Amino acid sequence: MEELQGLVEHIVYHNDGNGYTVLNLMCQGSEVVCVGTMPVISEGEYIKAQGSYVEHMTYGQQFKIDTFSVEIPEDAYSVERYLASGAIKGVGPKMAHKIVSKFKEDTFRIIEEEPERLAEIKGISERKAQEIFEQFHDKQDMRQATMFLAKFGISSTYAIKIYNEYGSRLYDIIRENPYRLAEDITGIGFKLADEIAHRAGIGQNSDYRIRSGIIYALAQGTLSGHTYLPKDILVARTSELLDIDPSLIDKHLMDLSIDKKIMVREMDGEVVVYASSYYYLELNVARMLKNLNMTYDVEDLSLPEVIRRIEMQEGIALDDMQRMAVMEAVRHGVLVITGGPGTGKTTTINAMIKYFEYENLEIRLAAPTGRAAKRMTEATGYEASTIHRLLELSGAPEDQALARFERNEQNPLEADVIIIDEMSMVDINLMNSLLKAVMPGTRLILVGDVNQLPSVGPGNVLKDIINSHCFNVVRLTKIFRQALESAIVTNAHKINDGIPIDLAHKTRDFFCMKRYDTPSIIGVMIALIRDKLPPNVGAAPYEIQVLTPMRKGELGVERLNVILQQYLNPPSSDKREREHRQGLFREGDKVMQIKNNYQIEWEVTDKYNIPVDKGVGVFNGDTGIIKEINTFAELLTVEFDEGRKVSYPFSQLDELELAYAVTIHKSQGSEYPAVILPLLSGPRMLFNRNLLYTAVTRAKRCVVIVGSEETVERMIGNVSEQKRYTGLCQRIGEVMGMKQPAQPS
Repeated sequence: MEELQGLVEHIVYHNDGNGYTVLNLMCQGSEVVCVGTMPVISEGEYIKAQGSYVEHMTYGQQFKIDTFSVEIPEDAYSVERYLASGAIKGVGPKMAHKIVSKFKEDTFRIIEEEPERLAEIKGISERKAQEIFEQFHDKQDMRQATMFLAKFGISSTYAIKIYNEYGSRLYDIIRENPYRLAEDITGIGFKLADEIAHRAGIGQNSDYRIRSGIIYALAQGTLSGHTYLPKDILVARTSELLDIDPSLIDKHLMDLSIDKKIMVREMDGEVVVYASSYYYLELNVARMLKNLNMTYDVEDLSLPEVIRRIEMQEGIALDDMQRMAVMEAVRHGVLVITGGPGTGKTTTINAMIKYFEYENLEIRLAAPTGRAAKRMTEATGYEASTIHRLLELSGAPEDQALARFERNEQNPLEADVIIIDEMSMVDINLMNSLLKAVMPGTRLILVGDVNQLPSVGPGNVLKDIINSHCFNVVRLTKIFRQALESAIVTNAHKINDGIPIDLAHKTRDFFCMKRYDTPSIIGVMIALIRDKLPPNVGAAPYEIQVLTPMRKGELGVERLNVILQQYLNPPSSDKREREHRQGLFREGDKVMQIKNNYQIEWEVTDKYNIPVDKGVGVFNGDTGIIKEINTFAELLTVEFDEGRKVSYPFSQLDELELAYAVTIHKSQGSEYPAVILPLLSGPRMLFNRNLLYTAVTRAKRCVVIVGSEETVERMIGNVSEQKRYTGLCQRIGEVMGMKQPAQPS
């Protein structure tokens, strides 16, 4: 390892998010280009850096800094250069020259120990002198904090967040209760806090550790879709997580309940535990649905006549259930319409839109994803948006993980009717945000297939609303003639009804290629994507989607993506790459966002690269193509649906993963020209009817099953689903039954 000392002459590039910096360092009369992570650095500072010289393929020789420290300059020129750089707000080149002319090499000592003497200089008041001292002191404090936190394995990015949150209190917090970091600092979870606590010498049975472990176990439950956990399951998971005796946990459940961090309730004869936020989310959703569920006076004689007129004008023939759905939408404030593929949900929505247009009502359409919203627009001819756009997403504060919307109870949506499609995808957080923006007196129509997999996020909103039996629900069951011509539709309904499908009978849009070993299955999939399917379904290879039940295993997402990348987007001299975690990203790769990011910015540009639209937010399940990897700026640019371009700092690449293959769960709300399902063997809990049904219904023109027909038969016969612990159904029952549930504090 080599060492350099010198003056930071110029900062070429600095990334505020991860601290990555490119700078010119003046060392013994010559300038050296240095790169590295330097979160707190200013022009004019004198640094001592350790690292090594590297050769960049584009920018030539650079000094890569591994560690550095800011030193007190030994000469007046360097002191003046630092002060003149703008590092201290309000001190420019002229003022810097005056200060150094008077105090020379003693300048920094004067600022730190006798700041009042700065007022001896014309143009510096006592107040200004104090401000210079405070800024100088803050910069030193942040550097000291960064170095202190580095001893506990905390990156500079998190160090800045911690310092901004706690200031000088951070030293006591790290030594006494580092688990507070998991509660207060976005991005620091229990496991990182636990590592810090271990390094700080905090014991395994610490009260802080057990309380934080309970909260973490509940939070992990939400990642599996649960809004609560039965007490017995929570205790077992916390005990395993912390490697402690289960008997130590009960006391802390009581303490957390007293502190209102958790809610302990009895449901269906079982004691359950909520994180308080999710209990009140369910309760608030239940209350708002109740407030919306009005009954409207409509002349019973005129309504059927208007519907008949709409049928004649639009050239459609509604069946009895579709007609009932339109009438229920007119008469009630809340309506749920559910049905499988080909049952006429879109036709029913179109008839409703025509009726409400006839009544001169303001209508808004939305769906959870961009793709679903686009399909809704194409099917209805009426502009639809994502729910996030409908609510006018404005990002999220740095210290919060949830979205912030401009539309809310203080600024509600201006609409008489709101229709939401693909409701099975809507989780409890998004439902709460939506309802806050819907005023009583607005009709809310929720459309979806209750037999699809539930939302990726916590909750089971559509199913819970239906199962509460407190709102009008219309089930569309008739498969229309045109839909019956599709083997995708007919087989999907057979799967849902538990009826075996004939895999020996090949149709243009649904067939099985029987293979019984992994290499053969992978070989067939590659041939299908590259050569066979694109001309038959009129789509590019990257539009054809491999869906699999599993993340792990020989036919799991992680392994398949590595293999498919090599065949569908092989290495090339004109494609830049970036290694990340266990694999790499390459220009041209198909990728997926795997967590909601409400702060990241996107823009849409025209053919001249001029921005024509911009906004914030990329969401779990959004897919796109890597357009550029800039190794100098450490940015990776992805183009998502509708031309939205997003630039990711390399430090945020854990939000992306390859998407040549995705789990069936992640495919919710999406529709692909063709779907390939590799099905051989796997966990019984995953290989079930619900999962197969969801996968098949993601395809628009073709489904190809590659694998074992026995596996498909077992999936159709397996009705077991992963249990999702949610309580919205019970909260609705409480509210509608006029019971008095606990009030939020």
